[in-house]
Amino acid sequence: MGYNVVVVGATGNVGREMLNILAEREFPIDKIAVLASRRSLGTEVSFGDRTLKTEDLDQFDFTGWDMALFAVGSEATRDYAPKAAKAGCVVIDNSSLYRYDSEVPLIVPEVNPQAVHGYARKNIIANPNCSTAQMVVALKPLHDRARIKRVVVSTYQSVSGAGKEGIDELWDQTKSIYNPTDDKPPKKFQKQIAFNVIPHIDVFMEDGSTKEEWKMVVETKKIIDPAIKLTATCVRVPVFVGHAEAINIEFEEFLDEDEARDILRESPGLMVIDKREDGGYVTPVECVGDFATFISRIRQDSTIDNGLNLWCVSDNLRKGAALNAVQIAELLGREVLKKG
Repeated sequence: MGYNVVVVGATGNVGREMLNILAEREFPIDKIAVLASRRSLGTEVSFGDRTLKTEDLDQFDFTGWDMALFAVGSEATRDYAPKAAKAGCVVIDNSSLYRYDSEVPLIVPEVNPQAVHGYARKNIIANPNCSTAQMVVALKPLHDRARIKRVVVSTYQSVSGAGKEGIDELWDQTKSIYNPTDDKPPKKFQKQIAFNVIPHIDVFMEDGSTKEEWKMVVETKKIIDPAIKLTATCVRVPVFVGHAEAINIEFEEFLDEDEARDILRESPGLMVIDKREDGGYVTPVECVGDFATFISRIRQDSTIDNGLNLWCVSDNLRKGAALNAVQIAELLGREVLKKG
């Protein structure tokens, strides 16, 4: 006996990846519907060895469906998620709309699975920001051992985090650089992204941080511990898929790098590849298509009493979005709905 599952935004990068992962992980499904806006109506998408035709989100009745994985922007989510939730269909939302709502659990299953029981207040569960998701998987087991006081993180975020338009802009600009008659000025990004890095993701806030940086702070506190102090600098880099993060952690007590390495090796969702030799670390191109979050460059920070540095890499379309949503669906089924 399986679940009746809806994927909303099935024609986008994340929606298609959700379908791939549902099939790869053999999620127990009795019935599946794929929804899109009217301009994408009838578009065909793949689900395992099946081809599905998208239906009209505006006309869809969520009654009788168990869960809906939303991969659309906040505006569409604001219109349709409450309708689905009211119809008894649990919404797992990938947008930022509900992440900071105290009545909506924000979940990374390896980190705070117990929070799933709070879904019933609004029948909605939020998926965190892609840069937060991979980081907290690494932080939580270390926090359990030595209590984290402060985190300083610099991100190296791929253009796929900005959707298909971001991918297309990097591709077109890269080609145009070698063709002087084909100028491709920035549209999706604030400056040229090809052969460049841009220290600006989302809008600026009053204190000079960007909203992407603010998201990492607030979400880490909600998912792990409100006592953790965190400062972030988020940077867009000319990489198609895969986010990387340089993370500096200050603990309340000393944690040896070897013990930290052992803890991370034993923790769910993580793969430690940390050899102190040429190529003994993971880069974004190597993590694409993988479920794991990869940890490398684990080392003591000698400038503070209880500090560690590490390098964290993950496929942002997977752990940062679609995979985490499917893992939430698995958790919801296992702990609450219990049909599959």
